[in-house]
Amino acid sequence: MRHYGQLGEGHNCIIARNKVSHPIGTFYKFFMSFFFAIDEINKDPTILPNITLGYHIYDSCANANKATLSVMQILTGSNTAVPNYSCRGHDKLAGVIGDLSSETTAQIANVLGIYGYPQISYGATNLVLSNSDIYPSLFRTHQDDITHYSAIAKLLEYFGWTWIGVIASELDSGEKETEELIKQTSRRGICIEYIFKVNDQTYDFNDKNIKTFIEIIQHSMSSVIVYCGTLSGSFISFLLRVSKHLFNKTLILLPSSSITQELLLAYKRTFNNSLLLEVIRLSIPEMEDIIKDVSPSNYPNDLLVLDLWVLTFKCSSTKSNNEFYQLVYNQPLRNCTGNEHIPLLYKDTSYLVYNAVYSLAHALHKMHRDSTEYFPGKNVSGYSRKQFPHSQCSTECQPGQRKALIRGQPSCCYICVPCAEGEVSNITDSENCQKCPDDQWPNEKKDSCVLKIIEFLSYKKDITAIFLSFMSVSLVLLTILVFGIFIFFFDTPIIKANNRNLSFILLTSIMLSYLCVFLFLGRPVDITCMLRQISFGIIFSVAVSSLLAKTIMVGVAFKATKPGSSWRKWLNSKLSNSVVIILSSTQVIICVIWLTISPPFQEYNMHSEPGKIIIQCNEGSTLAFYSVLGYMFLLAAASFITAFYTRTLPDSFNEAKFITFSMLVFCSVWIAMIPAYLSTKGKQMVAVEIFAILASNTGLLGCIFLPKCFIIIFRPEINTKTYLLDRNKK
Repeated sequence: MRHYGQLGEGHNCIIARNKVSHPIGTFYKFFMSFFFAIDEINKDPTILPNITLGYHIYDSCANANKATLSVMQILTGSNTAVPNYSCRGHDKLAGVIGDLSSETTAQIANVLGIYGYPQISYGATNLVLSNSDIYPSLFRTHQDDITHYSAIAKLLEYFGWTWIGVIASELDSGEKETEELIKQTSRRGICIEYIFKVNDQTYDFNDKNIKTFIEIIQHSMSSVIVYCGTLSGSFISFLLRVSKHLFNKTLILLPSSSITQELLLAYKRTFNNSLLLEVIRLSIPEMEDIIKDVSPSNYPNDLLVLDLWVLTFKCSSTKSNNEFYQLVYNQPLRNCTGNEHIPLLYKDTSYLVYNAVYSLAHALHKMHRDSTEYFPGKNVSGYSRKQFPHSQCSTECQPGQRKALIRGQPSCCYICVPCAEGEVSNITDSENCQKCPDDQWPNEKKDSCVLKIIEFLSYKKDITAIFLSFMSVSLVLLTILVFGIFIFFFDTPIIKANNRNLSFILLTSIMLSYLCVFLFLGRPVDITCMLRQISFGIIFSVAVSSLLAKTIMVGVAFKATKPGSSWRKWLNSKLSNSVVIILSSTQVIICVIWLTISPPFQEYNMHSEPGKIIIQCNEGSTLAFYSVLGYMFLLAAASFITAFYTRTLPDSFNEAKFITFSMLVFCSVWIAMIPAYLSTKGKQMVAVEIFAILASNTGLLGCIFLPKCFIIIFRPEINTKTYLLDRNKK
């Protein structure tokens, strides 16, 4: 049967400020995990059959020199350490379990690496130890600081702590950990306000350094401080000196061999409001009963247990301990009752020791039996709190805002600006705002998109549309009234003198122009978009053509009054009808070409007015639209010029003066309409066009027909053949 010796670096003491070593309950459980794992393996016939594992235990007390001496003694096989010399007999060294701290682990690895002995640490986290070129035979059951700082960066990001301070050890470990922290935090947009370095090798701090740190803290905007490096006694001494200035700060600590529950309880005021990142705590059910049974009465020969009970419960079962404690501390001990138990559950990091022993055992088993078994590693667990401080250079930007960097400042220092028009942000501290879809618009807070308001000139809801509808109907009724008067007084001289057929055509055109207003009201569709412009253009062309025919007939009538004039043959309705048909047909041809090539159609205007979708008519061809208007203005100009030159011709009821004035009103309205039409948006454009139609039609109706109606109704004595003959004689 073979025996393998193993070195377990126990680390069962801590160096306090007075440099007196005391046993710690947490570390004592590492011993028990080690013993329990060895005992289980030796009893298990499936692991290393016919092989018994033995062990030697040495305590490094977190001292690198003591750890080096211990490993040399193990290699030599005697209490006298002789380099490169072994006094061992039949026992063989299989490997080393330990240590807990990174400093002592590295020192042991430097020695063991020379001889190629495997080493498994259950607590070292230093990044350097991951370098297999430097430490080829070192393994760990504890994750390194890369994982820890990655977890811290995620923790900072989760709580929104983007502006932090750093306290770092002046040792190499502190430097490398600080570099790793900067690397991890910069990836997540977290900035470091300051880095203050602490000398871990001395307890005597310069008052100037303390004052400098206090000034940094007092002027700091960050509420979170991350410590990089080993939590040494000198650092705790430093914290005690400045603890009252850290009352409103949150200190974040990484998993460390020196952080125990006893330490946190001893300095709970100093570590109050701190966060400690820890590995997952696991338990071994079989160990729980063993832990409960630990007491001086059950382990009377275990000096560590006796010391633990003295320090923890201030009790003892032996008279010699009472006398010693009273002599040293001037305080007697009480007698232990037997009901005292270690006030710690086994579910803690001592499982890492258990896992390390089993890892080495299975490696040996594989070497002998070529079989493996997998033991899962440990993950970092994070802590969250409902109430947590804010640690930011700038206040967080609310939804509806985005961050804007300040020139010359770190990326974590910024100002909040509202999202631009048409954009939203629905998270805090948004880097960019998101553009809403075309059919949506930001709400008032700009934190979500809502559907845009659909807008068109509705004659049911819009006051402007209702007013224009009322005006159109009223003017249609007025036109019908004039039409009725002209029919009733059909044979009177004033009706006959001004070409009755053209007057009826003109009245009909005016009435239809008033009615075509309703094509411009309501929700536009493709058919109404085509009809509104076409009908408006053709009807107006007929009306203006009728006026032009009237003025032409006035001129022809004057020429025909001369004896032997050849103009007499033109004094019939054929000339006037031909003028109206030819001139109107030209407009019809323009409209047909328009509808054929690029007809008007319905469109959704998403962008002309913020927050609105305007349903409007697209003219299709702008050239065709302005061609229709241009031809209409050409007819109006011809009518105006012709009427202007015939206004002074002698005639009993010469209406050339009225036509001149009506064309002046007509042209003024449409010339004023063009800039107004182009300067408005949405449904107001339609309202401007409707108003121009109503105003120009009313100008024709009022200037040409109302004077005749006035004479017919209020001056009937003028509307007689006798008055006409008497006036001609004069």
